[in-house]
Amino acid sequence: MTMGLLILSVFTAAFAMIAKRLTMTVITAPMMFIAFGLLLSKTDLFTHGEAEEILHLVAEVALVVLLFLDAAQIDLSALRKRHVWPTRMLVIGLPLAIALGVVAFWVLLPGWSIFAIALLAAILAPTDAALGQVVVTNSMVPERSRRALTVESGLNDGLALPAILLFACFTAEAIDPNETNWAVFGAKQLILGPVIGIIVGYVGGRALLIAKKKKLTADTFEGIGAIALAGAAYLGATQIGGNGFIAAFAGGLVFGNVVKGQCKFVYEFMESEGQFLTWGAFFLLGLALMPEALHLFNWQTLAVVMVSLLVIRPLAIWVSLIGTDASTITRIFFGWFGPRGLATALFALLVVPTIDHEYAEPILSLAINTVWISALLHGFTALPGAKLYAAYLKKIGPCAETEPIETSAKPLITK
Repeated sequence: MTMGLLILSVFTAAFAMIAKRLTMTVITAPMMFIAFGLLLSKTDLFTHGEAEEILHLVAEVALVVLLFLDAAQIDLSALRKRHVWPTRMLVIGLPLAIALGVVAFWVLLPGWSIFAIALLAAILAPTDAALGQVVVTNSMVPERSRRALTVESGLNDGLALPAILLFACFTAEAIDPNETNWAVFGAKQLILGPVIGIIVGYVGGRALLIAKKKKLTADTFEGIGAIALAGAAYLGATQIGGNGFIAAFAGGLVFGNVVKGQCKFVYEFMESEGQFLTWGAFFLLGLALMPEALHLFNWQTLAVVMVSLLVIRPLAIWVSLIGTDASTITRIFFGWFGPRGLATALFALLVVPTIDHEYAEPILSLAINTVWISALLHGFTALPGAKLYAAYLKKIGPCAETEPIETSAKPLITK
């Protein structure tokens, strides 16, 4: 394993040295690290059991840190004024995507239990902006559009989790779903998570500003403190039955709007740490889960993945934005840029040990195959898609969708 870690360290260092140049191409970090993990899986440098166990921890930590960081850089006052798009995509688009998934997968997966189908639909519904970061970091794309995609991807993980756990319970033969009060469970997840996040974010932000004013801290330590706050929000929420992912996002949102750019080093530090964790998670995904997923890959798998990416998500988003000021091109853009990433892989790993063995391996395989195909498709189309979208909006001139547009060098999200 030592030799494997040495090779990974050299690869990561080499990639970091050309990472900026690669951001101007269609080659993304998730693509590279998934592929490198798959390559090393063909050797005996790592054991499968160790890699899968570490993957669960790294993916969870990476997701928490990135949710907190993404949220911390959202302008809350602007979001209050322009909240319709993300609200519609979360409240209407997410449940509709799960419902459409149930209908589609019922046709594509004959013989499956309806609860297993619903579980798969819920696992494939959350999106991950990290796979399409060229979109959310591109200052040519209107701030409103980037903010909507960031808020949606930040919150839909946590909103989908209660449904995932519910369907997983129904799919587990040993559990009677009638024994659990799912209304109470769902309410606790969706209420306690934001409450803990808001408290942690506000108290932590105020404490950091006071410490900074009294010169009790320095740039070197601020980033560490912010990462600790992200962890505190997540763990605090899970301890009382709330949703940790929602808590991390809510905590970051409040924290960022309390400090309001006065602690820039926090973002720089968290960004680098978040990138490192994300790269590691995708490497471990390729190393531990890709070989088996590819072994089970067939035309039925491809059909499920393509319908999820090309039909279900775009249709759900299109319908959710009916009646808003979102133009046709914006609906198409939002519908396509909903990549599946760490949340999908993490949720699949979370529920697989608890469900009926008949569906455990197929669901995990479908989830992982969706992630790597999404990494390729969304990675290759993110940069050209962002450019075309920005060029089209510029061509039609000022409108509600282009107000305000980022014109400075500072992007909305600095990942």
